[in-house]
Amino acid sequence: MKPEILSFMKEKTNAILNAPSCCKELKAEARAWLEAVGTSGEAAETKKYLAELEEDVLPIDGLIAFAESDMGAKIFGAEKAKGVAVHAKEIKAAGAKYCDCPACTAAAAILEKKESIL
Repeated sequence: MKPEILSFMKEKTNAILNAPSCCKELKAEARAWLEAVGTSGEAAETKKYLAELEEDVLPIDGLIAFAESDMGAKIFGAEKAKGVAVHAKEIKAAGAKYCDCPACTAAAAILEKKESIL
């Protein structure tokens, strides 16, 4: 992996790890990838990490559906869930394809460079 791509991935991976919105599965895979960097297992772990990123980046329609669901209200609280839904609809109207939380934003940035990474 080119040094500038590796640096970019480390930066975005640390953003994912620091994002309160990041799920535990992605955090675990992000840590595993960081630990594998520079080892013989780096390439295999990179593929696993990219697969997890693809699984966990929330498409904007999924965010809207979740925010408008009973589970969304339970997780966010009723008022916050309504606000999240409104925000998600606004960013969708502006062209967003994915959730814009810190974890999804960093994950989507990595995935945009997937071809360069592999």
